[in-house]
Amino acid sequence: MKLDSNEPIPVGAIGEVRMGTTVATNALLERKGEPTALMTTRGFRDALEIGYQARPDIFAKHIVKPDLLYSFVAEIDERVLADGEVEKELNETEVRKALEEIIARGFKSLAIVMMHAYRYPSHERVIAALARGMGFSQISVSHEVSPLVKFVGRGDTTVVDAYLSPILRRYVAQVAEELDLERTGTRLIFMTSAGGLTAASLFQGKDAILSGPAGGVVALAQTGAEAGFAKVIGFDMGGTSTDVAHFAGEYERTFETQVAGVRMRAPMMQIHTVAAGGGSLLRYDGARFRVGPESAGANPGPKGYRKGGPLAVTDANIMVGKLIPDMFPAIFGESQDQPLDYPAVKVAFDELAAEIGDGRSGEEVADGFLKIAVANMAEAVKKISIARGYDVSGYALNAFGGASGQHACLVADALGMTKVLVHPFSGLLSAYGMGLAEIRAMRQVSLDLPLSADNIEAIAAAAQPLSEEAIREIGEQGVDAKEIAVNLR
Repeated sequence: MKLDSNEPIPVGAIGEVRMGTTVATNALLERKGEPTALMTTRGFRDALEIGYQARPDIFAKHIVKPDLLYSFVAEIDERVLADGEVEKELNETEVRKALEEIIARGFKSLAIVMMHAYRYPSHERVIAALARGMGFSQISVSHEVSPLVKFVGRGDTTVVDAYLSPILRRYVAQVAEELDLERTGTRLIFMTSAGGLTAASLFQGKDAILSGPAGGVVALAQTGAEAGFAKVIGFDMGGTSTDVAHFAGEYERTFETQVAGVRMRAPMMQIHTVAAGGGSLLRYDGARFRVGPESAGANPGPKGYRKGGPLAVTDANIMVGKLIPDMFPAIFGESQDQPLDYPAVKVAFDELAAEIGDGRSGEEVADGFLKIAVANMAEAVKKISIARGYDVSGYALNAFGGASGQHACLVADALGMTKVLVHPFSGLLSAYGMGLAEIRAMRQVSLDLPLSADNIEAIAAAAQPLSEEAIREIGEQGVDAKEIAVNLR
């Protein structure tokens, strides 16, 4: 727009901004969310910490548990049984005292998770109303956030929402201020983990974990269809990792997942990630070559970036001639005016070849590292396709992301695929996918009914208010009623 940094955006210059963000993901990974208190039924203060008692590494002698997202637990002496019978009535005076203690401890974010509230939420509603009257800035209530059976899944998701939503809200407010939305009239909408768009005011923590990669899934499906491919494998290779996804006519979503050691139950695009990107470090441990999972990052970056970085996958591509320094702008080095440093890369690989001492040249060593990186990425594709019974030989590999073009053909060969699609916008396809995405609203409910023809009417009756609520949410975002379609599952 050719505006100075302090020059205001002209009114009407921007109609709409669509965004994906990693703010929530980063806060979760770094445990930098909002300090959160948990309020739950007496006797269940440790239920979320105990979880499902899963041990990912059953032979580990030293168990390191993920840090809990909540810092304080208040138990309320109430109990609703599984059939709805109230065994212990809620005492509002007790609730107020517990809320006052939480406030006194400095918490402004509250997660409310009561037993069987997914189906009988009356006690949660009372507690939430009292909390709102006492000035909490974030109140996440389990029957609203995740109205599904199973206490642990519902509780974990509610805590995640309370932990991340304030961070997102501050980020959205910052973006809104920078864009000066009220004055310019710009519309701000965000990509959700489920692959749909939603208004900034409705963007929640539990829906933001895969906000960025979800755009890539939408794009790989639609650009694949435009090119005549009904079945595609998405291959998104960036600087730190590679995301792969499967599409064969409909989006695949997972409804329960674990991110950064945290369980959550929310609809998300099914994406598998492997630590192999352009910045993945190359190491020889005395016996074998290793690629990743550590990354050189953007700073210092790979050896060829002239900032004293280590050897990385990008350097291997420079060494074998896939990346030609003369074809890149001179933007490297501390002063950002130097070309890619091929001589430094060659010296490093030659020294590594000499250390290995088996007669291979520096180029052959670099090629060996690339074969390992390709094998890692091909294995990731197999997990989402071949391991699930899909024959990928009839698929097209839709390659996007900054580093995918250097490896797409090798990955396709390793998988027996004969078609590779590289879209003109492959370097920014996730952003392009946000432009192609539609506004969506998703609702869920648990039903305790046998799956039989006799209960079809009851299921339809339960779905009706959910449909109406979702239609109303989309309509309030400016979508014409004639353009709204309802999908029931």
